[in-house]
Amino acid sequence: MDREDIFVIYGKKPKAMARELLERAGVADEIPEGASIGLKPNLVVSKSAESGATTSPEIVEALIEYLKEHGFGDITIMESSWVGDDTRRAYRVCGYEEISKRYGVPLLDLKRDKAIFHEAGGLKIEYCDTPFRVDYLINLPVLKGHCQTAMTCALKNMKGCITDREKRRFHTLGLHKPIACLNKVRAADLVLVDGMRGDLDFEEGGNPVQMNRMLLCKDSVLIDAYVAQIMGYDLEEIPYITLAAELGVGSLDVESANIVEMNRDESGVSLTSSRRARALAKYIDESDACSACYGSLIHALARLEDRGMLRGIRGKIHIGQGFKGKEPGGMGVGVCAKGCEKCVPGCPPKAIDIVRMLEESISSGGKR
Repeated sequence: MDREDIFVIYGKKPKAMARELLERAGVADEIPEGASIGLKPNLVVSKSAESGATTSPEIVEALIEYLKEHGFGDITIMESSWVGDDTRRAYRVCGYEEISKRYGVPLLDLKRDKAIFHEAGGLKIEYCDTPFRVDYLINLPVLKGHCQTAMTCALKNMKGCITDREKRRFHTLGLHKPIACLNKVRAADLVLVDGMRGDLDFEEGGNPVQMNRMLLCKDSVLIDAYVAQIMGYDLEEIPYITLAAELGVGSLDVESANIVEMNRDESGVSLTSSRRARALAKYIDESDACSACYGSLIHALARLEDRGMLRGIRGKIHIGQGFKGKEPGGMGVGVCAKGCEKCVPGCPPKAIDIVRMLEESISSGGKR
């Protein structure tokens, strides 16, 4: 597995999908023999993964089984929920206490961990000590939105490795530079992204969009740059990604990355994922759409809504396998709708490309 590899898998069974990803990428070969391993999920709040806020316990379970089968027994799950929530309660509500008992893997509340100051990018950061003491750190973020930084994935999930006092200070510093700097201090060795059902807007959940995908990469910057495209953002809208690249944390070059799509999304879309997703669906003409493709369109429409541009859309956007071989006119999304007058190809397409097509159509007054 090279640093520029991004592995992607689609489906509805997170445990099986995680296992396939790990085996295909040969993750066990990346970890030093006898290494101690830290698993850092996103348990920002005490809510289940179905809310779109937290990392699926099934993914963590698959990872632990895989690691143990390859001879790695020194494994610790570590997390610090956001300020005001109790990490131990989050472990219980999110199903991690059961995992801990079943596999004999300890749960560490980083709020109770020793903290040490480190410096990077001109900032002193009060970092929890245990992430530095493990030999190999696996970051398990959720692909989702964030009300202040637009999105959160690999880089921002490491904010759970600092003290509550430092989390508060990060907000006074504008979040972006501190997030980049903390990853310069200690970046994950591997990132396994839960893109099954992330919230559209808020890191605490409530607006989940069924995306049915999982991603694996060694480079936290590269995977975040790729996820930004999936969610319909330009990098300029998420400064911490570029700042982290400038500090040498990783690469922004998604175009040169080796994207290994292990399969195609064949899972049907869920039209009842959230109130906001249902509201955005009025702009969509959907016929047998796969969830990853549909999710990209929902994210793109959300970006246009954020910019106050939705009213400029003329006609519904066609998407889904039901449009194969047809010429419905208007705009389409995905390879199945290539018969439309204007279409964003891909299986699934990137939300950022859908955004650009829609912006172009709106600016031209809907004329083609």
